[in-house]
Amino acid sequence: MKSKPPPADVRRADFEQLYERHSREVWAVAYARWMNADTASDVMQETFLRLWKQQETGETILNPRAWLLRVARNLAEDFAKSAFRRNGTSPPQTMNGVQASEPMPLERLERDETFAQLREVMEQLPKADREILTLRYALDYETGEIAELLSINATAVHMRLSRARQRLADRLKREGVGPLP
Repeated sequence: MKSKPPPADVRRADFEQLYERHSREVWAVAYARWMNADTASDVMQETFLRLWKQQETGETILNPRAWLLRVARNLAEDFAKSAFRRNGTSPPQTMNGVQASEPMPLERLERDETFAQLREVMEQLPKADREILTLRYALDYETGEIAELLSINATAVHMRLSRARQRLADRLKREGVGPLP
């Protein structure tokens, strides 16, 4: 039934009241279908957007709660059939070229093995070398921080780091450890 729409501020207040009263229940209907909070939120937003549009046309909804729940159930079911849900926003072929953020299992295994060898060689280094290399590369301390921590000047930090790196490189080479990934 069409009638002259009420003023915008009245429509907005009515809409907000309906949202406050029914949004949790609408969300729960979608959540029960998908068991996914993000999907339920999307369905809830779309349901209330449709309610807003319906009210903008001047159409009177006699039982807003029932209308909202019916629309939410329908949208949740339609989501299952949507191409977006099945394929995302790109065709499946496009996704074949996307690189994973994590390394492939073989690469991860090689990296882990190399790091294990590195740790083993680090254990063989003098304590002072291990300490300065750990501070700089494992803990990412800057030269000034290392100098303060070890009570030496920055030039000495650079010299010790240079010598420790050289000794580490020599040992890694002797052990046959390749370049780090």
